[in-house]
Amino acid sequence: METIHKIGRRKTAVARIYLSEGKGKIIVNNKEYDKYFSTDTLRYKILQPLNLTDNVKSFDIKAKVEGGGVTGQAEAIRLAISRALVELDEENKSVLKAEGLMTRDPRMVERKKFGQKKARKKFQFSKR
Repeated sequence: METIHKIGRRKTAVARIYLSEGKGKIIVNNKEYDKYFSTDTLRYKILQPLNLTDNVKSFDIKAKVEGGGVTGQAEAIRLAISRALVELDEENKSVLKAEGLMTRDPRMVERKKFGQKKARKKFQFSKR
């Protein structure tokens, strides 16, 4: 099996992963994933597609991720891993799709408008 390259996005975070056969080693930006992501919730999000398809110890994953915050980065990696697992075996798609891991979350920060304090918040109005 050759290396599979996939991209996942969430908010402004972009994750590029390289999935190859191995012993379950996950490296994010040249660090172990449990060192890069400090909380258990974020670690769980990354392992979620692997746990659902029973592939935790089957593949080595090398990820480059940039932009956004840690939660957006973790979810971008999760989407990329899900896409790679579907490319490997089409039967994984039904399991992952049922958990909502195959859909890209399109929500982004709304831009700030001129003449306003933030995207929707206005400056205080004074009648007199």
